[in-house]
Amino acid sequence: YRLLNKKSEELTERTKRFDYEPLISIIVPVYNVNKQWLDACIESVINQSYPKWELCLHDDSSTKQETLDCLKAWSESDSRIKVQYGAENQHISGASNSALELADGEFIGLMDNDDELAPDALYWVVDAINANPSADYLYTDEDKIDEQGNYCQPHFKPDWSPEMLESMMYVGHFGVIRRSIIDAVGGFRLGYEGSQDFDLTLRISQVTHNFVHIPRVLYHWRIIPGSVAGGSDQKSYAYTSGFKALQDHV
Repeated sequence: YRLLNKKSEELTERTKRFDYEPLISIIVPVYNVNKQWLDACIESVINQSYPKWELCLHDDSSTKQETLDCLKAWSESDSRIKVQYGAENQHISGASNSALELADGEFIGLMDNDDELAPDALYWVVDAINANPSADYLYTDEDKIDEQGNYCQPHFKPDWSPEMLESMMYVGHFGVIRRSIIDAVGGFRLGYEGSQDFDLTLRISQVTHNFVHIPRVLYHWRIIPGSVAGGSDQKSYAYTSGFKALQDHV
């Protein structure tokens, strides 16, 4: 624990030497997530060594009171946490677009409501932006985290490859995208739920190839019952919409 704290302090000090310190807006669509996972998600953003971030949470008309109470408590605890409550359920594409409306940052980070960022995730993203000023889309390596908090199944990704992207959504998490590029392609499209991030990335790849891979495990994708992280038999509709997105792209 002391070693992790020391590392965080060192990165925070090094952050002060960045020539460019962009505001990173992390958008999170929220729907009926258990309090313990939402707390862990938000705490992982709060604990970032890079301080210039905002967290934009859009609740997609949750019916779980614990989810709503959790969001309310967090929104009152830190001015960098923005919460919006949807009047009707839009599903993930619409909810992501609504979360995007809250964002003021030049770069947008995409995160799920039950996953976690490594404490130095944003530091390394901003470090990569400073090294690659023309970067439009940055992505990191990732792994899985189970319900007991154990890390497993690391995914070490290749550098930018449009051919690889046409075979699978390999860039995955953690994706950080220039806001102007998201706006240029029209944001998330309705009707592609389950593969909305794949569809967005394919459309972005048609307007820029300024993708930057950060070869560090900086995102922890939680394995819980019913999640895609749990296995290929979960959420089969994601494969149907992924196929549709690829057809459109081709």
